[in-house]
Amino acid sequence: MRWILRGIGGLLALVVLAAVTLIVIDRASLPKAPDKAGLIAAGQRYDVRIRRDEWGVPHILGKTDADAAYGLGFAQSEDDFPTLRDVTLATRGVLARTQGASAAPTDYVVSLLGVWPTVDANYSKLPAELRAVLQAYADGVNHYAALHPEVVTPGLLPVTGKDIAAGFVFKQPFFYGLDGELKKLTAPDAPPPPPKGSNGLAIAPSRNADGATRLLVNSHQPYTGPVAWYEAVVQSGQGWHVAGGFFPGSPFMLHGHNATLGWANTVSKPDLVDTYRLTINPQDKNQYRLDGAWRDFEISTAILRVKLWGPIVLPVRKAVLRSVHGPVLETKAGVFAIRYAGMGEYRQPVQYWKLGKATNLAEWRAAIATHALPSLNYVYGDAAGNIGFVHNGQYPNRTAQADWANMLPGDRSDLIWHGYRPVEQSPQLWNPKSGFVFNSNNSPFEASAPADNLKPADFPAAMGLQTNMTNRALRVQETVGVDAAITDESFRRYKYDLTYSQRSSVAEMIAKVTAVDPKGDKDLAAAQAILKGWDRRTDAKNRGAALAALMSQPILFARTSGEPEPAPMDTLKAAITTLKTHFGRLDPEWGQVNRIRRGKVDLPIDGAADTYRSVWGIPQKDGTTTADGGDTFIMFVTWDRNGKLSSDSIHQFGSATLDTGSKHYADQTPLFVAMKTRPVLFTEAQLKGNVREDYRPGGR
Repeated sequence: MRWILRGIGGLLALVVLAAVTLIVIDRASLPKAPDKAGLIAAGQRYDVRIRRDEWGVPHILGKTDADAAYGLGFAQSEDDFPTLRDVTLATRGVLARTQGASAAPTDYVVSLLGVWPTVDANYSKLPAELRAVLQAYADGVNHYAALHPEVVTPGLLPVTGKDIAAGFVFKQPFFYGLDGELKKLTAPDAPPPPPKGSNGLAIAPSRNADGATRLLVNSHQPYTGPVAWYEAVVQSGQGWHVAGGFFPGSPFMLHGHNATLGWANTVSKPDLVDTYRLTINPQDKNQYRLDGAWRDFEISTAILRVKLWGPIVLPVRKAVLRSVHGPVLETKAGVFAIRYAGMGEYRQPVQYWKLGKATNLAEWRAAIATHALPSLNYVYGDAAGNIGFVHNGQYPNRTAQADWANMLPGDRSDLIWHGYRPVEQSPQLWNPKSGFVFNSNNSPFEASAPADNLKPADFPAAMGLQTNMTNRALRVQETVGVDAAITDESFRRYKYDLTYSQRSSVAEMIAKVTAVDPKGDKDLAAAQAILKGWDRRTDAKNRGAALAALMSQPILFARTSGEPEPAPMDTLKAAITTLKTHFGRLDPEWGQVNRIRRGKVDLPIDGAADTYRSVWGIPQKDGTTTADGGDTFIMFVTWDRNGKLSSDSIHQFGSATLDTGSKHYADQTPLFVAMKTRPVLFTEAQLKGNVREDYRPGGR
């Protein structure tokens, strides 16, 4: 017994010693914590005020661009610091240190894509004024963090301008689906990334009954997280004055408007990634074949720090391989290299900075010509009455004859493209005779009226341009496309359209399942009758929408994420089971099922996946769905016939993104559900009399 007890004691001692060793090693790996007083004092050189209106929206007023960026960093930290913190940790590739093994793949991707070598090698090449803006935003985050040490993760501070720049380098390729391509190669059974989508619509004076120019900014994003919208108005004494949506960690408005122009972004999915199957030397796994000769991989090591339990963090070393093609992935199916748009790109902040400060069409197009963003559609409108659509992208300069849409052999150097097609060759449409342009994640060849649309024959197949149509795009054709005299009322009504087109994939699904012989299945026959009589609308009172939406949403989700699509009959049977089990009928009102929830708020909401009023719901155990993405920050922008600006907006929750104790945590949700908006107080005159708080960072 003594030997057994001694053995157990010895084992426990070894476990404790190992745990203590891991803790010591982890602590030693962290940078020295900066002096909090120094972080606060650093803010004294910035001249900025934060004014919050009745909805808590921050209006930042700085003497210089850097001053304004500092104020924005502080204000956004007040409302959403945990997300800012996690974005910074993820960008550094150390998120697993606090979130555990689930975050380790993300940390590895930071090393795989060479985010920090790109930033370290090129940060000094950014304009000095821009670097000052990036650092100022980081200083604003540091100031808040120094005042609230309880929410700061060890090793986080100081946040630097390089961290902010690295966020652009890391995130940008994921908007066209690079994350999905990596998942296909490395973890095909893992949950798919969240759906990405958006609507953008611009109407010229010739198509508006009152001669105005109208712009709809309507990105579809997750409700919370690293790519959820934060609304702000930012103004400096150096000509920077914007209102719109910002992501956590971004000092630049990503879409919205300034005094004279604005734009909406939508996600595009051209073929911007090429995957190469490599042939490995059977005598040396660190070599691959290229043009008949063996080449050495470039090999480095990623040290992933993975939280196990409490303060115990395990350092895990994993090799990072690169070939002349690009990053290399070792998988069960083989060894693959990828080459993708945006690889090694670092100028994304330059383009966003220039876009926001442009004052007319020529300056805005010059900013687009920076050609630093690998994807994203732009729908543009301005005070002069110009409208336009740009299918922006860094389109690979593919010159060899090959099947670029599929796997490529990795042993031919002629298939390794270099550089991109000139920005002037990107699909774009300016001031069409029809007087409108739009995009809803559909083909760039359907962006206006048929007579004005771009022609596929004018673009090489190697560009890999989209050819799809979404229901939202079809509905623009069926609403805006047949209205030659649009009013403010009709423009908003078209935005909140709740209908599936007869030409939509949802209508096709319904035709397919209603044509099946039920063979005595009473529930199936009843469901078919409901679907046959459904008006294809998704208003909250609708009694056919629940069955149709629960059937179609899993298919639409899979399609958007590039996953295998389930069969409509299978998803219909699942919908029947859900509705009978939880609602006792196949035709409950859609609003009983489709909910938006935030704190104590629990409301029915109109809309569904791929309707223009977009709502992506997550199934719950009680049979309902909780809205989790789709319509989020929405902005209506108008320049009247004299060029006078007015705009209004709405956020799905409120300005306090994560502060559950704030009155602005969900104060906009009822308005959002009612499909109403609130005015954007863009000018000092508009803001006057509407300020509820006025303070300098740290003085609230």
